[in-house]
Amino acid sequence: MTGDDYIRRFLFEALDIRGALVRFEHGWQEMLRGRGYGIVAQRLLGEVTVVTLLIAGQLKQPARITLQVRGRGPVGTLVVDCDQQQRVRGMAIAPDDIAEGPLSALVGDGHLVMTLQTDRSATPYQSLVPLEGDSVAEVFEHFLEQSEQQPAALWLHADGDCASALFLQKLPDADQRDADGWNRVCRLAATVTQEELASLPVDVLLGRLFADEIADGGIRVFDPSVPRHNCPRDEEKVRRLVLSLGRAEVESILAEKGELHIHDDMCNHDYRFSVSDIAQLFGDPPSALH
Repeated sequence: MTGDDYIRRFLFEALDIRGALVRFEHGWQEMLRGRGYGIVAQRLLGEVTVVTLLIAGQLKQPARITLQVRGRGPVGTLVVDCDQQQRVRGMAIAPDDIAEGPLSALVGDGHLVMTLQTDRSATPYQSLVPLEGDSVAEVFEHFLEQSEQQPAALWLHADGDCASALFLQKLPDADQRDADGWNRVCRLAATVTQEELASLPVDVLLGRLFADEIADGGIRVFDPSVPRHNCPRDEEKVRRLVLSLGRAEVESILAEKGELHIHDDMCNHDYRFSVSDIAQLFGDPPSALH
């Protein structure tokens, strides 16, 4: 793990405005390895990934969060899953030759599904959210404002090397502290460039964007948390899946293909079973294959 994977939260103490910076580099490159995504799918998945990390890090109780963007456009599916240790995994289903465009055109008639699974409940909480906005940032700004009843602002970046985010949220006492504080901080944040989001250290970036605010009231920057990509092989889970298919179905596939091949789309792992593997798994000799 490198120092380039972190979530750094901060607070404008004089303004009652909070924020966070996410830089996901090492883990992001692991998530992309072997995928062959086109530029657009790569960007969208990276943006949803860093937003998922942001939301997971501010949940009021430990939970696993899954965000799914689904639609009928060229980009059919974006899925990102993150647990309470900020171990994240994700995938996209999209052609590699999509042209850039607004999110509404890329996803089509789509929606956002957020699923929360806590340790306290066997039944996950699920929320269906319309895709209101022409970018991932706009969709999640609207979602966060609706769910938390406080304005939020997002600036996102993702390419093949790094996915990153700058997040701001207005807290309840902000207007009492400074009636123009929220608008002023958002105007300053909007000057951030994609290159700055992807490369500048936290203190340098905050100092460049908010120098006057730091001088007037200070920014408290909290200790980092470290997200990581985590999608290990799960041989036992796949064996259970094969057993659930039944001997007859598996032997039919073996007769046609010569092997049973299962691809884990989420983690990009391949599992292959030969005739002898299946015989061992089911515990008795296979019938004759024709």
